[in-house]
Amino acid sequence: MKKLLLMLPVALLMFVGCGDSEEARFTMATGTVAGTYYPLGGAMASVINNHTDNINVTITSSGASADNVRQIGLGDAQIAIVQNDVMYYAFTGTSIWSEQSPVRNMGTLMSLYPETVHIIVHADGGIYSVNDLVGRRVSVGGPGSGVSANAAQVLASYGLTTDDFNVFHLGFADSASAMQDFNLDAFFATSATPNTAVYELARNRDLRLIPISQPAVEWLLDEYPFYVPITVTSADYTWVTTPIQTVAVQATLIASLDEVSDDAAYEMVRALIENASEVAEGHARGAYINMHNAVQSVSVDFHPGARRFFESRGITLN
Repeated sequence: MKKLLLMLPVALLMFVGCGDSEEARFTMATGTVAGTYYPLGGAMASVINNHTDNINVTITSSGASADNVRQIGLGDAQIAIVQNDVMYYAFTGTSIWSEQSPVRNMGTLMSLYPETVHIIVHADGGIYSVNDLVGRRVSVGGPGSGVSANAAQVLASYGLTTDDFNVFHLGFADSASAMQDFNLDAFFATSATPNTAVYELARNRDLRLIPISQPAVEWLLDEYPFYVPITVTSADYTWVTTPIQTVAVQATLIASLDEVSDDAAYEMVRALIENASEVAEGHARGAYINMHNAVQSVSVDFHPGARRFFESRGITLN
């Protein structure tokens, strides 16, 4: 059984093939050590390493989606976990990527799990809808982040912009800290549920999750290829007493078109789909991996090797 190597400080020689004798060695860019991408990436790398003959994947921590796409573009990583909306922006050179060169040497291996757009407010703060954010102190995520793009799009679905409130650009942890100290009225977060920062904040403050209205959801689905509707319930947060409608993007596993051969991509996808239960043993988000979920909300075309795998299993892809 091959061992999973986590973080190596030196570059590894990468082989693009997956031949009979040489081992294809790839780096997977994930996220921060405290986040979801890093441990999930470790679980996936372990499964790939143990269920393929000539592939070895090493994971590395990173700044998550935008950083990971840049690493794919530069050749610093060959595989990565990214939000499908950030991938779309990078590929098309739009939104948060409008002032950067597009990154097109990447293809989707599979969708992994939904990342929900949260709008968190104080339960007694008098905010019950997106329109109630007008004039309030609201964090929309770090500058240039996927969260900030999601926030702008949700606001646009209501005819609003960040000019309509007192805007802050804080990450999850800093937003939660500011809410804890009553220095914010609301904040946006895009993540799997439960979001750790939100979960911890709810231990000390009474919170409410703001829904996105049906017309706004429909507008978002029409405008952007990466959103899916989703409902947050008490199974996600015990303090959510009635189901809350919102939208989600997809955490997505991608690979370099330049450095990952079709055969290697095929084998990695095969290993993950056929051994998804082992991924789930390593991280709970692995429970979402299956043939159906893997092909949902794909914002950038499949890597040819991944496409070959799904089509060989009878899945019709666009």
